[in-house]
Amino acid sequence: MSHIMDIALDDSGLPAPTPEIEQERKVAIFDLLEENSFDLPKRDDRLVPEGPYRVKLSIREKRLVFDVETEDSQKAAEFHLSLGPFRQVVKDYFQICESYFNAVKTMPPSQIETIDMARRGIHNEGSRVLQERLEGKADIDTDTARRLFTLICVLHFGG
Repeated sequence: MSHIMDIALDDSGLPAPTPEIEQERKVAIFDLLEENSFDLPKRDDRLVPEGPYRVKLSIREKRLVFDVETEDSQKAAEFHLSLGPFRQVVKDYFQICESYFNAVKTMPPSQIETIDMARRGIHNEGSRVLQERLEGKADIDTDTARRLFTLICVLHFGG
């Protein structure tokens, strides 16, 4: 499989992220660029440029946009996904993250661990939704989907 060599978020027009959101963003980008799998499947009889890819994520007209270019900045693909299937899981993820960040400050480790398990479960659900939505457009593994879901949440934060 090919991979993402560069990722950018178009967060223009979004409010400044909280320190926690900014940290999540930095970690997700770092982890994504360290290891990921991202490949564009053949579509009909059209040639699909091989990776590695540069990906720009944005929200335009209430749609999640993946703008994919080759290593030498040639257009490889662009796909738009409805945000509808992501809304509830993103909302749940932000609520559980808020609980987690608050718990870390005041609760015993056993309660923090319980909240963190719930947080991971919601994160897994979001990555599953992303993989389903990208079916036929891009092939990604679970870890890549998890990191991309985090970045989608960062974009949702302002939307």
